[in-house]
Amino acid sequence: MKTTMTRSLDQYQFTVRPLSKEEGGGYLVEYPDIPGCMSDGETIAESITNSREALSDCMDVFRESGRKIPKPSIEAAQWRQRLPRTLYSKLTKRAEFEGVSINSLVTAIIAEAIGAKQARK
Repeated sequence: MKTTMTRSLDQYQFTVRPLSKEEGGGYLVEYPDIPGCMSDGETIAESITNSREALSDCMDVFRESGRKIPKPSIEAAQWRQRLPRTLYSKLTKRAEFEGVSINSLVTAIIAEAIGAKQARK
């Protein structure tokens, strides 16, 4: 059951944005397909970890109330990337330190880089 739940959670797209000092700082993660489902954290990785818990809780509320769970609007894409062992080792250690999977960490790093680039424009 845990694997099925994780797989279904991974199908939902999310957005990550930095919070201003007035908003408390850190980062906010929102799930556009699940209105009101969001969470935050001091780091992007922490905010993604927290948001997965929030998404799981939202799914529980939908199930318990008998409401239909919204389907993901966009299917998650996947690619395979070969990495030098030293980089993989660094990513593994960082993911363990942050308490997230390597996939979540790399997704957060990519999201942060894209967000930073868009903010500069």
